[in-house]
Amino acid sequence: MIIKHYLYNAFLIEDGNTKIAIDPGQNLWLFKLGSLIPKSEWESITHLLITHGDPDHHWQSDRVAEASKAHVVCGKELTKIENGQTLLVAPRGKELTSWIPFENAHPLDVGESVSLDGVKIEAVKSVHGPIVVPILWFKKREYPGPGERTGLGSMGFKMTINDKTIINLGDSLLQKEWEGLKPDILMLPIGGAGENIWTMDVTDALEAVKLISPKRVIPCHYNVSFFWIKNINPADDQLFKREVEKMGIECSIMHYSDEVEV
Repeated sequence: MIIKHYLYNAFLIEDGNTKIAIDPGQNLWLFKLGSLIPKSEWESITHLLITHGDPDHHWQSDRVAEASKAHVVCGKELTKIENGQTLLVAPRGKELTSWIPFENAHPLDVGESVSLDGVKIEAVKSVHGPIVVPILWFKKREYPGPGERTGLGSMGFKMTINDKTIINLGDSLLQKEWEGLKPDILMLPIGGAGENIWTMDVTDALEAVKLISPKRVIPCHYNVSFFWIKNINPADDQLFKREVEKMGIECSIMHYSDEVEV
């Protein structure tokens, strides 16, 4: 199995004929706007997981789904049913004003699961925190909630592929319900320091690792850009790695386009 990382929470997981894409969003760095997952990968994707509706996670989802005809799995709050058709909030739409159909969509609630072409996917609780958006010299704090786009549909996923289990928690704050999940691989955010508390910081992420007890950890969603701000989610990944390894758990630090074999 090969895992590739493309910043934020964008991943590709390849195992034989299976290729799972997680959060094919947009690179938000003003000087390098574009798809996080390279377009050359799109057509061969078999499963597409969307952890929530923010642009760095959802922006390219419809395009990837159209190119690949992949199964699309997301949280139920990212969807609505209209005339018997499953619609997802439009990736590039404004707030909740536009919704578009996705073929092969499989919305899940916490604890629900679906098996698709040999891959079992189970929804895991994920809670997105508030974000701070810089507007000129002002800062606007946006809170997830009913009728709000921020963190819409927040959901983590546990994937079982052959004999391996992988958990991706999306953008989440620490949740006690994760205790004892024990996957082979855990992907979790660590960049929630300072005002940007929409995810765990290093301290909370280490507590999550203790609760979950994975065999290997891949930290993500840290030291990334937001328009003109070069690093909006600062985190010391080397400190995190050292502390994880003290628990006897492997930790893989991955940068853009890095891959690991597991």
